[in-house]
Amino acid sequence: MSSEEIINNCNSKMKKAFEVFINDLGALRTGRANSAMLDIIKVEVYGQKMSVNQLATISTPEPRLITVQVWDQNNVGLIDSAIKKSNLGINPQIDGQLMRIPIPSLTEERRVELKKIMGGLAEKSKVSIRNIRREANDKLKKDFKDKKISEDESKNAEKKIQNITDKQISEVEKKLSEKEKEIMTV
Repeated sequence: MSSEEIINNCNSKMKKAFEVFINDLGALRTGRANSAMLDIIKVEVYGQKMSVNQLATISTPEPRLITVQVWDQNNVGLIDSAIKKSNLGINPQIDGQLMRIPIPSLTEERRVELKKIMGGLAEKSKVSIRNIRREANDKLKKDFKDKKISEDESKNAEKKIQNITDKQISEVEKKLSEKEKEIMTV
């Protein structure tokens, strides 16, 4: 693999790690109803773990309400208990196969808790980005040792990988601070 391929591969992996972070942030409750909030909840049905959107239609008819139209009556209780066990602080109201989930406004205590959770998600994302950098650098060193690339090419590629890493980590921090502002705004 050439150094350019290593750099491109590293860049795409880091972008995927950032996208995972964005999706995880989207699942956090900000006081507004968001169907993505339920994406992180997994329900044990049919002998496997499935996300709620694979078992029901999720919609947000009002700014502070999520509705979940469960397709199979047998799954209503399972989805209900999975939502209650989640760390989202929401409580579904069941009406047959329709679940209404009111989104309460955030308390100051919950805002601080969410800020900590977001910090943990950001740190996890940064660690995975750094691990991707380490893997790419190890590959470059191996290719240099095997005389597939020159020392200059190896050093230049390492600098490019470091620049990509710094850029992705700053993107994570920027997105984290935007989300913290959004959550802390009453």
